[in-house]
Amino acid sequence: MTATWLTDVTSWVAANPGWLIAALFLTALIESLAVAGIIVPGVALLFAFAALAGKSGLPLSDALLWAGLGAVAGDAISFAIGRLFKGRLNTVWPFSRYPGLIARGESFFRAHGGKSVVIGRFVGPIRPVIPLIAGALTMSWQRFLTFNLLSATGWALVYILPGFFVGSAMGSEIKPPPHFYLVLAISGAALVVVYLIVLRIRLGVGEGSWLYQWLESRMSQYDATHRFWRLYSSERPAQQGEFPLPSLLMTATSLALFLGLAQLVGVSGELAFMNQQVLQWFGALRQPLLDLPMVAFTLLGDLPVLFAAAVFAVLLLAFRGYYAAAIHIATAAAITGISVWLLKAGIGISRPDQVLSAPSSGAYPSGHTAGMTVLVTLAASFVAGENRKHQRWQHYLFLSLPLLPVALSRLYLGVHWFTDVLGGLFLGLAITGATRASYSRYDRVALSPDSLTWAAGIGWLAFVAMYMMGNWETAVVSYAPQL
Repeated sequence: MTATWLTDVTSWVAANPGWLIAALFLTALIESLAVAGIIVPGVALLFAFAALAGKSGLPLSDALLWAGLGAVAGDAISFAIGRLFKGRLNTVWPFSRYPGLIARGESFFRAHGGKSVVIGRFVGPIRPVIPLIAGALTMSWQRFLTFNLLSATGWALVYILPGFFVGSAMGSEIKPPPHFYLVLAISGAALVVVYLIVLRIRLGVGEGSWLYQWLESRMSQYDATHRFWRLYSSERPAQQGEFPLPSLLMTATSLALFLGLAQLVGVSGELAFMNQQVLQWFGALRQPLLDLPMVAFTLLGDLPVLFAAAVFAVLLLAFRGYYAAAIHIATAAAITGISVWLLKAGIGISRPDQVLSAPSSGAYPSGHTAGMTVLVTLAASFVAGENRKHQRWQHYLFLSLPLLPVALSRLYLGVHWFTDVLGGLFLGLAITGATRASYSRYDRVALSPDSLTWAAGIGWLAFVAMYMMGNWETAVVSYAPQL
């Protein structure tokens, strides 16, 4: 399908706004439908229709609802087709034209089971075939619909919100601050570099790397250091003798960067100038349309939300008998809270005076950024530790994504300097690395998820929802900009 066809469709819907809801529903359905989702440029159409919805004033709830229902319907139809042709997919047109895709979908489903319905909805090439494979491999309707509904909720948010906000911004004639797109491009490139460096530290110095092998040979020459190497090495059959060198290097590097930055923030005029420039840039960006999502993001990093996540994780692991993991997570949470409190009081950097009710605590480091960094990176490290090495980077990348909007919200709302957020990131990475290195001494049994894991996750999400509803009005007033 050509770009002209895409333009013609969106132009027709723009000229006939009464069909916008139907367009959202049908596009989401086709985009989720087996094989059809590969042919139709569903992502581009959904973005265009979501932008039209935002620009025309269609309620966001309606756009999310109808797109979500379309996704649910598309996956359900694919699942029913899979049940109908189970055992014959490779011989039935049009599925017979994509034997490689069907094979990859089957391999993915066998590896992840029911979770593949949730994960697969967001994974490009195999997205349209996972429900088909689930049906062909006789997954129960009840179980499939549960995963289908849960994943459709997150899918609608991810696919509809960006376009909707762009359309709303166009409709409200928001004027971005000077050099908006240049700063955005440079920041995005810098973020990619940071991701690559962190992943390189985590994944590039494991077993097989020249540095790992060199250190291992050096340690083996001395009795004391060799005992230290063996003490922290994994005893799992699949990871026998693996030393947590990536975690220790990440700890040392992040701690050095944090301490160096802490020394500079109070004395460097260049950093103070940079902080002021970043603050002014975000101040120029503030718009009523963006204030509410940024308040929601910043509430995700509030202490009660992060503390609740730690409590749910500790209780879950302790109840299932993973006592060492529970103790390490509890210790990481305690170290994060205490260190942030002591550092804020000891360093004593004043906060920007940009909101009506600025917090009274010190600015450096950002507690929201440090706490969220520990939460997401520690979760990523535990999940990645249960997978093959070549898959680990995916978990680090995907699970660390919630950190970005929380950190940006602190800058956007004007309650932190840029160096505060950077310091919180370094501190969080150091705590995560040290926790994972220490836990390697007790990492004997795989942490396999079960129904209690899902229950704990749903319980925490319910707490987050209740916390946000209970504190929403106060937060909106507190983070209102100074006039």
